[in-house]
Amino acid sequence: MDPLKKKFEEKATELFKEYRSILKEHGDKKADEVKLSQIFGGMRGVKSMIWETSNLDAHEGIKFRGFSIPQLQEKLPSRYNCKQPLPEGLFWLMLTGEMPTDEEVKWLTDEWERRGEVPDHTTKLIDSLPNDLHPMAQLSAAIVSMHSESVFAKRYSEGFKKSEYWDATYEDAMNLIAKLPRVAAHIYRKIYHKNDAIGPDNRLDWAANYAHQLGFDEPDFRSLMRLYLTIHADHEGGNASAHTAHLVNSTLSDPFLSFASGMNALAGPLHGLANQEVLKFILGMIEELGTDNPSNDQVANYVKLTLSRGKVIPGYGHAVLRQPDPRFTAQRVFAEDYIKDSNIVKIVWKLFEVVPPILQGLGKVKNPWPNVDAHSGAILTHYGLKEYSYYTVLFGVSRALGVMASMCWTRALGFPIERPKSVTMDWVRSFVNS
Repeated sequence: MDPLKKKFEEKATELFKEYRSILKEHGDKKADEVKLSQIFGGMRGVKSMIWETSNLDAHEGIKFRGFSIPQLQEKLPSRYNCKQPLPEGLFWLMLTGEMPTDEEVKWLTDEWERRGEVPDHTTKLIDSLPNDLHPMAQLSAAIVSMHSESVFAKRYSEGFKKSEYWDATYEDAMNLIAKLPRVAAHIYRKIYHKNDAIGPDNRLDWAANYAHQLGFDEPDFRSLMRLYLTIHADHEGGNASAHTAHLVNSTLSDPFLSFASGMNALAGPLHGLANQEVLKFILGMIEELGTDNPSNDQVANYVKLTLSRGKVIPGYGHAVLRQPDPRFTAQRVFAEDYIKDSNIVKIVWKLFEVVPPILQGLGKVKNPWPNVDAHSGAILTHYGLKEYSYYTVLFGVSRALGVMASMCWTRALGFPIERPKSVTMDWVRSFVNS
């Protein structure tokens, strides 16, 4: 018996009963008030979905099942005397609400390795795509092609009970997470290394194996990947990629099709693609200033010049957070421990010193602090992963952990198709004049 599936079933059955009881007794209780500005402003802040796996607070930052990132680093199992937690442990925590043991995490590592084989037609599809097609487009296409492997789609076509939807979703979630690093690494090696693919090493954990297949076997880089794939895993359900996957899955599209849709959202410049925009900004500054070791005054002047040109400073600001992103802080601590003498990392830290006061001086910026994207590209570049158009793929592999865990809960709780109400401008005119 799959121990993770068994534990999830026990938790889901209990929560399902509680959810139905709450809905029956309190279903008509008003939970929020929608303002006209929210209708026009992308539904910002409207409470409209259940997302068990993580919660984002404007001042405390992201917490996974109530645990902060430093707490995850302290409590989640690790390996090879590494300071960073194993992402497998975070998936277990998000799915069950319980901190896993070393044995449970080892089982999950082995289980994902067992499920990791990629269909031949997916590999052939990737190889057939032009190298100048953005890596995120290639990732999305590859995930869609694995729809052929969907347990949910197969069982639905055969006919099965709604109470069993979670089981098939769990199987797809486990298979998708297991296959993603191989797919993503194949895309990287094809585009940037003349299709010189590197096979998996079954002795390694999920994140280290991904690093290996990318072509990076340094212990420090493996540690970075464990951290990176942990801190990017989830950011509650309202962010564009998670919400897109949730919306599509609410139609009972299988997890492969649903997650691919979420990756298309993540590929947008206002979402996951921002990490490559940050590095482009830093490299542009280095080129224009003629040095990779600029002074704080030089950095500040370049920031002011950028703003005067009507451009934004990528990596700064967040839709929800009103403090420095804890994911930025975690990466900064990593860099201080491992690569504090890196010039490109020092530029990130100088930006942290000069950008917030400049943005605060504008008087219009609610959050002048760095977000997760402000730091990741510099660290990856230091270790030799300089192809910044690929960075969002790393983000996508990580984001599968939270999205898939939450998708299992959505199906276990039997949530319906998502269908918000839209209004017309005539309705708005009538409303404001009433």
